[in-house]
Amino acid sequence: MSQDKLFVGADVGASRTKVAVIDPARRLVGYAVRKSGTNFTATADACLREALDMAGADMKRIEGAISTGYGRKNVSFAQQTRTEIGCHAKGCFLYFPMAITIIDIGGQDNKIIKLDDKGHRTSFKMNRKCAAGTGAFLEEMSPRLDVPLEQMDVLARKSKEMVKLGSFCTVFSATEVLENIRNGKKVEDIIKGLFYSVIRRIIEMDSFTENVVMTGGVVEHNRYLVAMMEELIGRKILVPEHPQLTGAIGAALYAAEAYAGIKDRP
Repeated sequence: MSQDKLFVGADVGASRTKVAVIDPARRLVGYAVRKSGTNFTATADACLREALDMAGADMKRIEGAISTGYGRKNVSFAQQTRTEIGCHAKGCFLYFPMAITIIDIGGQDNKIIKLDDKGHRTSFKMNRKCAAGTGAFLEEMSPRLDVPLEQMDVLARKSKEMVKLGSFCTVFSATEVLENIRNGKKVEDIIKGLFYSVIRRIIEMDSFTENVVMTGGVVEHNRYLVAMMEELIGRKILVPEHPQLTGAIGAALYAAEAYAGIKDRP
């Protein structure tokens, strides 16, 4: 077994905590995702143990660790912190080294990040004011429809007649959902309408460049959102192998570069 030093990135979001472990060749060798819960430190520690177990390694092999995300200051094993924007940019550019627009749909916010062909960030926008269009929006609608969150993607794909919702607001959308249920609309048509509402919210945030990448936990578990976005913008969308991990991978890359003395890019 190789005894190369390893680099760790922890992305502690309000909803989920992600830890990624990479080797010196920048290959992902271990990872873990858990609900963040109320003790961010304990969750990050548990994710690290799980990720190291996947990598077949122990703590002694960690050369550097960097944290990012909402709870980045609560990670006991991180030597430094980095912004979410920088880490998502770096994580995506690893897989798609070209000029890209990154759409990250998180549990509590959405980000649109633009990079040039060198990986330098040219602009970014973030939606923090409202949960509409985020993972929290879908989580709120799941119990109202009596549908487990993990089944929403499957049901949306079965829709034959999408129900369009008029409101972007989570509270008002919930009222619309209940009215549509009362009026006999099919659950799968309502769910597709919720997905469409998420996409519309993102499209109104900013314009997109030619190459678009979609990431985040919502994308990880609801790939039909990608297909719907492709249809709306009229072109293929790029999705990394693990879209929920891009922030954690980016943080791990920062840790590797700090060890090697490489200048930061995104």
